[in-house]
Amino acid sequence: MKAARIALRTAAPLAGAGSGSAGRGGSSSSSRLPREVEQFSRFSPSPLSIKQLLDFGSTNGCERTSFAFLRQELPVRFANILREIDLLPDRLLSTPSVQLVKSWYIQSLMELVEFHQKSPDDQKVLSDFIDTLIRVRNRHHDVVPTMAQGVIEYKDMFKVDPVTNQNIQYFLDRFYMSRISTRMLMNQHTLLFDDKSSSGHPRHIGSIDPCCDVVEVVNDAFESSKMLCDQYYLTSPELKLKQVNGKFPGEPINIVYVPSHLFHMLFELFKNSMRATVEFQENSPSLSPVEVTVVLGQEDLAIKISDRGGGVPVRKIEQLFSYMYSTAPRPRMDDGRNTPLAGFGYGLPISRLYAKYFQGDLNLYSICGYGTDAIIYLKALSTESVEKLPVFNKSASKHYQATSEADDWCVPSRGPKQSAAL
Repeated sequence: MKAARIALRTAAPLAGAGSGSAGRGGSSSSSRLPREVEQFSRFSPSPLSIKQLLDFGSTNGCERTSFAFLRQELPVRFANILREIDLLPDRLLSTPSVQLVKSWYIQSLMELVEFHQKSPDDQKVLSDFIDTLIRVRNRHHDVVPTMAQGVIEYKDMFKVDPVTNQNIQYFLDRFYMSRISTRMLMNQHTLLFDDKSSSGHPRHIGSIDPCCDVVEVVNDAFESSKMLCDQYYLTSPELKLKQVNGKFPGEPINIVYVPSHLFHMLFELFKNSMRATVEFQENSPSLSPVEVTVVLGQEDLAIKISDRGGGVPVRKIEQLFSYMYSTAPRPRMDDGRNTPLAGFGYGLPISRLYAKYFQGDLNLYSICGYGTDAIIYLKALSTESVEKLPVFNKSASKHYQATSEADDWCVPSRGPKQSAAL
């Protein structure tokens, strides 16, 4: 199906998605939201593939069609995640930071809804829409650190039980994934149709590179990380790179992808590898290199980053992807002097979301006392690279109603057993 036809499609209402009150003991959470949120949350987001985005931008790109799609789709995506924000624990929802983020989303949705009654044939309307998208994008610039600050405020004031921790993890994965998707759509429209916008690389279609040189992005991300590492530690490991093109042997590895997303993932992983290597090998005469293997197969592109940074215990692997856990010192929102190689601890979980956004993944495999392998998996085919989007419905709301249940496996005692008792 062509992107133009998808853009004109009206989403079908979800059965029971927006009806009634969900979560938190049946409190009417939706009453705190404008009726437009209730209205648009009854629709399911419409995921697009990289191929559809690319075809639309390069062949039959029409600003009016994109406008007609986005004035419906963006409010739908904002409304779906707003309904989930209101299912958060009251104490987290009431923090100033989360309230601020919620107000941004409501304001942006309301501004976009205004275009529903306007004609796509009016050039001024199209121009105003671009200005609104830019304003919305700028308003949401600090959503990640602001929401992170809200979680910190909540953790500092209240004891977080495992069930609440699990619900917050579930929500933040969906919330940040939704943000990645809305920024992607807004960036595509403004880059394609805003005359005042710098189009970036002439080969790119919006933010998509139809011939993304993976090794080039690897080198760019490594050099950027190396510069930070040198500034902070006055030393850094070298890069050892190997590429295997199993699809077209001997040729460079190129895929259709968003280079900025790939750079974000690689940059975060290189920062972690370099920091671990330098700190673990601080007494060594020389540092082991960070080894990277790039492999293109028939269906997948894989990038493996291997370091000799000492690794982490197996029990900590999942913690590294938790928004409630960080190995780095906690930063302050106004602290301009915190470690350049660390932050709120959101680098890894959000990098994994970037990988999953187009149906890929990011996994860590560690050997404690030796080092860590991080592997990014991406779809090699642009037709398979389809947006992974959260949708608010009864199944989603049930996640926030989960209660703690007794473990059905024996839990080891914390201390050693007395030999006399055996």
